[in-house]
Amino acid sequence: MSVPSIDWNDVWKQIHDNRHDSTHNPEFWNKRAPSFARHASGSDYVRQFIDIMKPDPAWSVLDVGCAAGTLAVPLSSLVGSVTALDSSITMISLLDERCLLQDITNIRRVEGRWEDDWDALNIGVHDVAIASRSLVMEDLRSAILKLESRAGKRVYLSAMVDDGPHDRRMVEAVGRTFGPRADYIVVYNLLRQMGRYANVAFTVNKEEKLFTDVEDAVNSLRWMIQDMTPEEEARLTSHLEANLVRNPEGWKLPYPRVIRWAVLWWEKE
Repeated sequence: MSVPSIDWNDVWKQIHDNRHDSTHNPEFWNKRAPSFARHASGSDYVRQFIDIMKPDPAWSVLDVGCAAGTLAVPLSSLVGSVTALDSSITMISLLDERCLLQDITNIRRVEGRWEDDWDALNIGVHDVAIASRSLVMEDLRSAILKLESRAGKRVYLSAMVDDGPHDRRMVEAVGRTFGPRADYIVVYNLLRQMGRYANVAFTVNKEEKLFTDVEDAVNSLRWMIQDMTPEEEARLTSHLEANLVRNPEGWKLPYPRVIRWAVLWWEKE
């Protein structure tokens, strides 16, 4: 099979069909919102993404899948305005709180999904459109075209590299198979197939997460194993009891994890 004959959007769809996860479901993010927001705010990913982006003070920015303002909040002081869109009402509520506490007035918060009618949500055209770590849809080509239609100057996407934030050792510890993941190369190849010549840069974070105890570790990691049964939770607990390492600050896994994200961006023709 020659490379031009591969439908990269179909590759993306097949991998997402095989995963059967619920990361596209707002309820998943409503439950995970508080812990995700705490973790995201302490990550160096944001600084690295913004360094790559080099924001212009005059820009208007659309941030799709904004979570609790992971990028929208720091960008608000660097650009003219931000429209922050997310499907999780809990994420939007947390962003509301952050804007109130920090007296941020140039972020417009909108509850909405990729699949919604963005005209009905009054999502206009912005200078720059961003989808940061929010590519959870099945039809990637349509999502890219939709995002691009809302950008006047530039589009930014970020996609995971290799396993991304997932730790396959945790998944395998409960007896599940770690399924295929659609990493950035699928996104890049699809963009090239669509005639977009994307730039690529990488964020790199070394993560050594600390836990107060085994229960805290289980709760922090359970998002990787959706719909975990009691038997699987018992296996995960046993695995962590056998492998967590004690240090003065708490408990941690016996290995550091290096998490990379690919940031892809291109100019509007």
